[in-house]
Amino acid sequence: MSFISVSGKNWVYKNFDNIDINNLAEKYTLNETVAKLLAIRKKNIDNIDLFLNPKIKNLLPNPMQLKDMDIAIERTYNAIASDQLIGIFGDYDVDGATSTALLYRYFLSISKKVKTYIPDRQSEGYGPNNKGFKNLIDKGVKIIFTVDCGTLSFDSIDFAQNLNTDVIVLDHHQSDIKLPKACAIVNPNRYDDNSELNYLCAAGVCFVFLVALNKKLREKNWFKENNIKQPNILNFLDLVSLGTVCDVVPLVGLNRAIVKQGLKIFKNRSNLGLKTLFDLCKIQSEPTTTDLGFKLGPRINAGGRVGKSSDGAELLVSSDPQKVYQIANDLDRSNKERQAIEIILLEKIDQEAKKYHNHPVLVISGEKWHEGVIGIVASRIKDKYSKPTILISLKDKIGKGSARSIVGFDIGSQIIKAVQNKILKRGGGHKMAGGFTIERDNIDNFRDSLIKSYEKINKNTQKNENLYLDSIIAPSALNEKFFADINTLAPFGSGNREPKFVIEDLKVLSSDIIGNIHIKTTLLGKDGTVLKGFAWNAKNTILGKHLNKEQKKRINIAGNMRLNEWRGKKEIEFIIEDIALN
Repeated sequence: MSFISVSGKNWVYKNFDNIDINNLAEKYTLNETVAKLLAIRKKNIDNIDLFLNPKIKNLLPNPMQLKDMDIAIERTYNAIASDQLIGIFGDYDVDGATSTALLYRYFLSISKKVKTYIPDRQSEGYGPNNKGFKNLIDKGVKIIFTVDCGTLSFDSIDFAQNLNTDVIVLDHHQSDIKLPKACAIVNPNRYDDNSELNYLCAAGVCFVFLVALNKKLREKNWFKENNIKQPNILNFLDLVSLGTVCDVVPLVGLNRAIVKQGLKIFKNRSNLGLKTLFDLCKIQSEPTTTDLGFKLGPRINAGGRVGKSSDGAELLVSSDPQKVYQIANDLDRSNKERQAIEIILLEKIDQEAKKYHNHPVLVISGEKWHEGVIGIVASRIKDKYSKPTILISLKDKIGKGSARSIVGFDIGSQIIKAVQNKILKRGGGHKMAGGFTIERDNIDNFRDSLIKSYEKINKNTQKNENLYLDSIIAPSALNEKFFADINTLAPFGSGNREPKFVIEDLKVLSSDIIGNIHIKTTLLGKDGTVLKGFAWNAKNTILGKHLNKEQKKRINIAGNMRLNEWRGKKEIEFIIEDIALN
């Protein structure tokens, strides 16, 4: 069954084989719906046993598969053995902050001194720069790790090497064929890496690096000789899982095990910064990927967007309760400021986007748009129009851009190609996101090149966006037992999307505006079941119109389930993504 919704989307049910449902239900003792969900996902799963029970020990690859890992480990071991001061240069987003904190906490746990540096987004921009490297080198650092950045930092790495300071890059952004002359570049997305670990985020790369380093120190008998307890790296998986979820990398292979195990570590609240942020967000239930991606992540990111860029990393490395509490509150305030700026900027840019309604790729520029927020707004516009979206903030003759893409259009490689063709001054990224610097006069050229590339890749584009759905369920299915059954397939995220269901033939009993932009509704099923629904950012939208209790038409809703837990009371809500009329 396929039809168009009130928002103009085609509702398309995913394919599956009924034989698979019966076989999976019997083999793994699953109910019919869960078996159906697994049958739908089966074609993308290499090993169903590992999918249902992902464990680090079963999915951890040999770290030495990664190009330059042996060089990085040897140089790091020498730094540790000779007690050299270690520097970490990290990015200001969640992946950069968690990667920085991961290395920092590891080196601290083996009694090594570490200095960190997070660049200011507004004055320094993304990635390594001479100022930041000099700051670390002047403090006596002899080895610098760049995390979640550095793969294309030719000048800064040359600068450090000329000052007799080795640079080890731990990154996951796409590379050019030419690489900087670093001591080592450990990056599964470098052009000559054959590890097949290109789905890892930077925190994942850092985790694999620490596994190899721990092994090296153990083999050298370093822990015993120095009377230091060997760190259990699994205890750092809360940081790794946070970076993995917030960087929206696919939850497949090792990533799936990282997040599954990391959520268990989260429950222990062992990281003071994360515990404080959890308390601030009033998260009382067991943490989920939704909590990480939509509550913790935006707050940690907020420092780099509108506040102090180093706040995110500082929160995750500090053990001073008073300092951590202050930083957490600062990040929360920065997040609220970011939200306010975002609302105003989104409205302005959405009006501009309508001028380019016939363009398959949206490239929009404006004077002095907030550089820390255009990435989020690009993501919102991309979601609304289902088009790759590039926003450029102009100041004088130079523009700073943020790009967000859709599946099938690799924006990271497009940016690197534009740098090679001298359309962009510099830039980089990965398949779904990127950033760059451009001269004002080259914006039209960049737009034209992206549109040509997109049309070449997507010759047979369809007019309406598809909303892919897993199954129809009864209103009575919204209960804790069914929710727990579905979570057999968790963790959910990129590469293992949360199941989307349809509930048919509902009447709107009531609706209320929440937080001035969201809608909370009560619905009545034909079987007499009353259920709770919630629609994000639905006020003054087509969804909001049809969730109004004054409208008398019965509706079908599409979306997913959420467990709402507050003061011991649990309630299953349906998150409404779209509506179709009977």
